[in-house]
Amino acid sequence: MKFNTLGRTGMLVSEICLGTMTWGSQNSEAEAFEQMDYAFDQGINFLDTAEAYPTTPGTPENQGMTETYIGNWMKARGNRDKIIVATKASGPGRPHIRGGAALDGEQIRKAIDLSLTRLGTDYIDLYQLHWPNRGHYHFRQGWSYHPEKQAPKAQIIGGFRDCLEALGEAVKAGKIRAIGLSNETTWGTMQFLKLSDELGLPRVASVQNEYNLLYRPHDLDFAELSHHEDVGLLAYSPLAAGLLTGKYLGGAKPEGSRASINGDLGGRLQPLQEPAVLAYLEVARRHDLSLPAMALAWARQRPFITAVIIGATSMEQLKADISAMDVKIGDELMTEIKAVIRQYPMAI
Repeated sequence: MKFNTLGRTGMLVSEICLGTMTWGSQNSEAEAFEQMDYAFDQGINFLDTAEAYPTTPGTPENQGMTETYIGNWMKARGNRDKIIVATKASGPGRPHIRGGAALDGEQIRKAIDLSLTRLGTDYIDLYQLHWPNRGHYHFRQGWSYHPEKQAPKAQIIGGFRDCLEALGEAVKAGKIRAIGLSNETTWGTMQFLKLSDELGLPRVASVQNEYNLLYRPHDLDFAELSHHEDVGLLAYSPLAAGLLTGKYLGGAKPEGSRASINGDLGGRLQPLQEPAVLAYLEVARRHDLSLPAMALAWARQRPFITAVIIGATSMEQLKADISAMDVKIGDELMTEIKAVIRQYPMAI
């Protein structure tokens, strides 16, 4: 297993991170334990969760259950010091999570303490803001993204400062070791970095955004930021919520799959993605690879990647995804992948 440095923190994280958002809904605690045991044995030391998990579906009854499972596992295995735990504070819009309040210093303080209790630990390695208070283009919202309608800049920056000061307090108290963003923009990330420099507050170590062969906004401005500012990408949905397995081709929705639960995969499951998936599938077959292995290997080799976040509902899926760490994308295969990218620049 290869390890990468998390921003400028000095922490080393496995290049494959185990995602957990199905634990507590699609997966039981016993299944979560089995996944974590296997991943740990394969050298994975990085777990990503959130106070909102599980989300397949998320309900008031199961909210935070994923964190509880992780905490129970670390206690049972006695390996807290060997695990890098990342979790997140939810942004506005989830009434069952702290009343759906927007993120501010007060809400962050509450959320950290609640996560620490569920995780059964006295510190969190990477604490992330799950999504911004203002509008953004993630979660398929690019078509309705209107920065010109956002609150005044001073108000937005004031909110950033309030959040960052609360995170700084938590770092000083030893409750968190590092901070990160999620579903954030390049401009937003740079504002956090600027405030950190000006005020001597914790510096953003990573950004967790969607990134895969079908959706690649990080290739542009964010790639430049990652390079110059040492803010690596934690890539979620590297298989585009399952589209890059090919299992949804032809309108199929296998029983128990994510699409059978939430319908359109958060807006991803639409006709324009099928030709691109078919083209990638043909490339993978020509090189005797599975499409998921090729897609994961491609994402893992991108220069700005700190870790690729995988998730699975079965051990078969998990083992297949982890095995992709042995796949290398050579020049010939990369040329063919680039040809499909050029033909289908953004398919979801």
